[in-house]
Amino acid sequence: MEDRLAELEVRLNLTEDLVEALNLTVYRQQQQIDLLQQQLRHLYRYLQEPSPAGEKRSPHDEIPPHY
Repeated sequence: MEDRLAELEVRLNLTEDLVEALNLTVYRQQQQIDLLQQQLRHLYRYLQEPSPAGEKRSPHDEIPPHY
């Protein structure tokens, strides 16, 4: 009986460590998602702005010449 209790305590500790690691992973992923959403909004606003000469901008035109 004592061995079973010790095994359950070990399993509980391992489970708590796993849950903590998973929570940290989810937190970091949410930070990355938030950053990507912010960058996407910025890019969308940039592409919606009229160009100075009144020309329609194409993402293809934004590629550097060495490509």
